[in-house]
Amino acid sequence: MKSITIKGSQRESVGKVSTKALRNAGMVPCVLYGGENPVHFSAEEKAFKGLVYTPEAHTVVIDLEGGKKFEGILQDIQFHPVSDKILHIDFYQLDAKKEVTMEVPVKITGTSPGVLLGGVLRLNQRKLKVRSIPANLPDFVEANISELEMGNKLYVTKLGTPDYKILHPDNTVVCQVRISRAAMKAAQEAAKAEKGAKKKK
Repeated sequence: MKSITIKGSQRESVGKVSTKALRNAGMVPCVLYGGENPVHFSAEEKAFKGLVYTPEAHTVVIDLEGGKKFEGILQDIQFHPVSDKILHIDFYQLDAKKEVTMEVPVKITGTSPGVLLGGVLRLNQRKLKVRSIPANLPDFVEANISELEMGNKLYVTKLGTPDYKILHPDNTVVCQVRISRAAMKAAQEAAKAEKGAKKKK
């Protein structure tokens, strides 16, 4: 999985006053969990653009002053209800031997016969929750639609590899080919024409 480096500064004071001062200075207060002790740090808000405002999934290298580096994933993020500014971010520290859960995007591949016949592809799940050791985390889950006929659904049971586990019920629909209004109307008109032809006979 691709990685993004966030440069930040460790912070000792974590009270409301210091947190407000950080935000006023354009900084985002953050916490890294999962290690021996939580690591409190801050980084410029613009440093998170490539991590937060993207459909892609990334791991994060947190590069703090003094040479301290930690590898983690985004766990939780809080936005201001009005301005949408980032208020706080929680990260989870990665351990090469421990499995971790993460949401990754779904990537559609192939061409659906149902779509070629006028059907409409609907993506029900844009992201899927997966679990694996950090080294096996995928950039995306591939959903091949080459066998989807009109009206067919693609379930999570058809996706994935032995490298990671998809954490969704077996009946979860990832995408489906629905009959479009135009195709439905054409089918109805064809049925009416066939019925009329039979009556004439």
